[in-house]
Amino acid sequence: MTTTVKSYAAFDPDSSLGAWDLERRVTEPKDVAIEIRYCGVCHSDLHSAKNHWGNTHYPLVPGHEIVGVVSEVGSDVTKYKVGDWVAVGCLVDSCGQCGSCHENEEQYCERGYIGTYGAIGRDGKPTQGGYSQKIVVVEDFVLRVPEGLDPASAAPLLCAGITSYSPLNFHKVGPGMKVGVIGLGGLGHMALKFAVAMGAEVTMFTTSASKREEAARLGAHHVVLSTERAEMKATFNTLDLIVDTVPVPHDLGGYIRCLRRNGNLVMTGPIGLQEPPLNNGLLIMGRKAVSGSAIGGIAETQQMLDFCAESGVTCEVEMIAMDYINEAYERLEKNDVHYRFVIDMATL
Repeated sequence: MTTTVKSYAAFDPDSSLGAWDLERRVTEPKDVAIEIRYCGVCHSDLHSAKNHWGNTHYPLVPGHEIVGVVSEVGSDVTKYKVGDWVAVGCLVDSCGQCGSCHENEEQYCERGYIGTYGAIGRDGKPTQGGYSQKIVVVEDFVLRVPEGLDPASAAPLLCAGITSYSPLNFHKVGPGMKVGVIGLGGLGHMALKFAVAMGAEVTMFTTSASKREEAARLGAHHVVLSTERAEMKATFNTLDLIVDTVPVPHDLGGYIRCLRRNGNLVMTGPIGLQEPPLNNGLLIMGRKAVSGSAIGGIAETQQMLDFCAESGVTCEVEMIAMDYINEAYERLEKNDVHYRFVIDMATL
């Protein structure tokens, strides 16, 4: 059985997103039904809607930065009740059996986690995301929005936030550490805020001189214009960790030189072949590493939400109405957003 809700969907790579009546499953014993109040707009939404990755099946309802209120719970649900503020991120299920799942790292599920949209659920039907009135998710993949955390600005934490938080948490960033962040965008401004809140001394790398003041406002202790040779050279051999959030290929050599011995450059933004090629001598001479990091698992994402509530870290957002989504996508392609769009789902 199903229930019909309003949504916005992509119907092909070239058309605008538009209204669509979406069929959601009824609430089963372990399910939580959520009335969606806010949904962040991720660059992945744009890539998926436009089939940039070549694997989109239409119609597609994007959206994996979801915050809402519990409207119904299944008979076996124990963690949530009607009226609770909750959240759903990038994944809504996993195998639950592999080593990664047993270690609370469902994002690395060895059989492949089930994404909030664009995947096939256990019922054999396509998963559809948060550009909709309602979503039904199994209890174990629902997160609690802690008291004191603004629900609207919390929405992008479910992707941009956890993608930035996870490598910092994994590398145990804290007082006395020196951390670099490459790129002052959606992910980069969150990595900056998190690293500062964790007590690190933070250097922001940017190619834009106009962002110096903004980076300082957000808490950066140092701002380095990466196109300026002298500024980069002054930073060589100083940083324990660098989080790279730039989503397009770029030269890593200068940044690796900024790492101290045993330092690590973690890539969270770019996916695919990197150009220009990396000279591995930069890694060998200093036992340095280049690694990658995706989103976090459910436990770590809850930890991040709680940390945000305790430390006052939130995402900088621009609120939009649902019918503005196509203009928002155009602006995303031009990198014209400060720093994440969030849809007020009351406008659907």
